[in-house]
Amino acid sequence: MPVRRQSVLRVSAISLMVGTVCLLGACALSPAGKSGNARVPEPAKPVDLSRYAGRWYELARYENGFERNCEAVTADYAARDDGLIDVTNSCHKGGVDGPLDVAKGRAKIVAGSGNAKLKVSFFGPLFFGDYWVLDHADDYSWSLVGEPGGRYLWILTREAKPASDVKAALIDRVRALGYDTSMLRTTQHD
Repeated sequence: MPVRRQSVLRVSAISLMVGTVCLLGACALSPAGKSGNARVPEPAKPVDLSRYAGRWYELARYENGFERNCEAVTADYAARDDGLIDVTNSCHKGGVDGPLDVAKGRAKIVAGSGNAKLKVSFFGPLFFGDYWVLDHADDYSWSLVGEPGGRYLWILTREAKPASDVKAALIDRVRALGYDTSMLRTTQHD
């Protein structure tokens, strides 16, 4: 076989492999559920990342494949020296006493977003998903997180079990942002 034809075949095979990996990555990051908000709003205000850092407890979420059967969900954020943010998501599979499942990733800030839009990856350097801090309390006691497709939504709080009036106010805020609150799944914490 001539050298030129071998090179063309090698380049074609590499292109096919890269294309397949990119397609699989896009499927892995593509939201699987239906949209709960056809008009996702832009984030309401900038985010002070030093105040956003630390532990958050998931109060409620739109169900998604990567959190299936997860309870006692937490998310920890920490600034890195290289300007990125470490993200550690933890949950207990099957119930609050179930086995611990931990996913570690990193996030980068989207320029010009007031730190309210991040790109987060748990799959390596090539595949990043959108993470928008849609709104947060002035004291950073709660945060509403989504993405532009309206298929993912998380209500996060600094307490595992906030007061019932706080829960109701957060659900009202989510509704005011245009989200279908009937799609919310409450997360159990012990």
